[in-house]
Amino acid sequence: MKLIRICLLLLVVSCAPIYVNYDYEKRTDFSKYTTYNYYSDLNTGLSELDTKRLLNALDVSLQNKGLSLSENPDFFIDIRSTEFQEANRSSVGVGVGGGGRNVGGGISIGVPIGQANINRQIVFEFVDENGIGLFWQAVSESSFNPNAQPEKREQRLQAIVEKVVSKYPPEKK
Repeated sequence: MKLIRICLLLLVVSCAPIYVNYDYEKRTDFSKYTTYNYYSDLNTGLSELDTKRLLNALDVSLQNKGLSLSENPDFFIDIRSTEFQEANRSSVGVGVGGGGRNVGGGISIGVPIGQANINRQIVFEFVDENGIGLFWQAVSESSFNPNAQPEKREQRLQAIVEKVVSKYPPEKK
């Protein structure tokens, strides 16, 4: 069963890439962070159901890394998201022109083909309120289907979280 889930996850990830950029405070001792919680006023910008799916996936991933959810955490997590429509780059141009004897004219029309992609950016921030403040950030960007079935939405959010958490804590160089 686990192999099937991994294959499905890889299929979802391979169909539409997830891009993640990471940043962190260089002087951070990541070993001291063992407990976390979410800000009480967390406003992810996602639907309530997608927020639950995202937080569940994040809890599982962080707990697999040895972190635990706590009422008195070492750090807090803030999550924000935005959706935007990518410019449609596929179009067909139709043109008519004429000219001669130093007289010219023309008409051109661009006809879009297909629909523009909807992308979602999700920002994950880990904040130590009793220390250095923001110490780790991941910004993910991927395509988003607002009409996807709940199972597909959950799989997509799990894939995003897996990719985001894969680089936490950052490797020491």
